[in-house]
Amino acid sequence: MQAGIIGLGLIGGSLGLALKETGMFKRIIGLDNNPLHLQQALSLGLVDEGAELEEIKLCDVIFLATPVEAILQLLPSLVGIAPHCTIIDLGSTKHLISKSVPLEIRKNFVCAHPMSGTENFGPKAAFKELLPHHILVLTDLEQSGELQVAMAKEIFVALKMNIIKMDSKSHDNHAAFISHLPHIISYALANTVLSQQNPNDILALAGGGFKSMVRIAKSSSRMWCDISKQNREELLKSLDFFQKEIHFAQTLIQEEKWDELEKWMAKANSLYEIF
Repeated sequence: MQAGIIGLGLIGGSLGLALKETGMFKRIIGLDNNPLHLQQALSLGLVDEGAELEEIKLCDVIFLATPVEAILQLLPSLVGIAPHCTIIDLGSTKHLISKSVPLEIRKNFVCAHPMSGTENFGPKAAFKELLPHHILVLTDLEQSGELQVAMAKEIFVALKMNIIKMDSKSHDNHAAFISHLPHIISYALANTVLSQQNPNDILALAGGGFKSMVRIAKSSSRMWCDISKQNREELLKSLDFFQKEIHFAQTLIQEEKWDELEKWMAKANSLYEIF
């Protein structure tokens, strides 16, 4: 079999390396609209060859690893693939992508989201251990063909990923809380410090706690703006919940209710009883 990967950044590049480890595909070709990224991907061995879209469309399996807005733009151009072809998108949002797939290729399409990543991006950030042993969410499988679902499962099992199935709306709701909201909070914290009169003096004191919280603020602004746009409603809901918690803590501090503040913090400690 032959696989094609569109988008050769952190996810697409790491996927290429991991797929090579499985030996499932005789040839893995790649496409990226950034010529430098394609050159880097080839030099790093993330894919075997570069290719144009028409060649990618001849592959047995096509992975979409671009930013989510680019996935939407790509969808119409994928019409005309072979009936047996499996298209797997790896976007961080699912509902809008799922409902935007042209009917002609909906059976070919499998919506997936690997719950793994780092704050780094681009081909140089790719590494083969990114995906294995992480959660992989498959959504709206009832709209995909049996052959395509079986192929997707075979690939992700070979990649040693832990598969979870759900509908795309539930995915976007859950992802807003555990992925999209944390990124907005991280960006907000970074900008809060940067807006102060002497941010360099403040950052000179920064330790592990601050660095941990702003680590993901280094993530691609384009990618996370796209994700925020596509999951706008669920992200706004999660921000409302977060703002209520911040306001509650602010009130307790203003009114010097230290016992209640400690109880509020202790409640948060219980999160780790679930993990």
